[in-house]
Amino acid sequence: MTGHGEAHRHEGGVSVAVEVRTVNNRYFKLSVRTSEGYSSLEPQIEALVRESIRRGTVQLNLRIDREASEEDYKLNEKVISGYLKQLEAIAGKSGAPIDPVLRAAVLSLPGVVSQPTAGWEKIEAQWPLIEATIKEALASLSRMRTEEGRAMSVDLTGNCRLIGEQLVAIEQRAPAVIEAYRARIIERLNKQLEEVGTRIEPADVVREVGMYAERSDISEEIVRLRSHLEQFRTVMTNEEMGGRKLEFLTQEMFRETNTIGSKANDSEIARHVIEIKTAIERIREMIQNVE
Repeated sequence: MTGHGEAHRHEGGVSVAVEVRTVNNRYFKLSVRTSEGYSSLEPQIEALVRESIRRGTVQLNLRIDREASEEDYKLNEKVISGYLKQLEAIAGKSGAPIDPVLRAAVLSLPGVVSQPTAGWEKIEAQWPLIEATIKEALASLSRMRTEEGRAMSVDLTGNCRLIGEQLVAIEQRAPAVIEAYRARIIERLNKQLEEVGTRIEPADVVREVGMYAERSDISEEIVRLRSHLEQFRTVMTNEEMGGRKLEFLTQEMFRETNTIGSKANDSEIARHVIEIKTAIERIREMIQNVE
């Protein structure tokens, strides 16, 4: 499910800012962006995130700023000397002296000033602060995802209730399908046999209707679909990490619904089947990222 969390901490001249975003995905996928020099922390960050999130696309942005000292910034004498020699060579060709402003501009060229970078020792020392900030951001994310989970639970419950209602309607309609087929068979055969002066035998009708009833019997599918529905409700309310089970049960409910639609061969049942499939599709979309 989607969510957002962020946290900020400052300690010992180091400022840490963490932002975490998640979107639906049936698998776990993590993307980490860190300040320059901190990419070596990605394995530790991933292990920390996996403690809280098991499914979904996760984007974590980590920004670290530390107060710089005088020793952090150093001028690269060799690079400066190289730039000045090139300027002197160009000035020598033109015969004009090097402009003082141009000399000063050399300091802004790439490679002239060495900017501070965090060594591994400093990164290790900063990790407790970074870890605490990430945990705080994940806790904020979890609270938001919990609120969304409550809303999702209401929606899932509503769809389950709709499926149950449609299933009851199918169960009530099923016996009438057989009776309607028997009536159609008798009417059609009597009409054809009147032309040749022959009457239909009741045993023949019973045999034909019995064969049709066996082919179109959906009682087992109704029982299995109702069982899957009850299991779905149980997992949804009692298991914290039931996303995989819910996904499997959704697939099984869809399979049983398809079979009911193909075996029943009735327009009214087909209408109820469409309603069930629509509800199942809504469920399928919502549980893609349920952990």
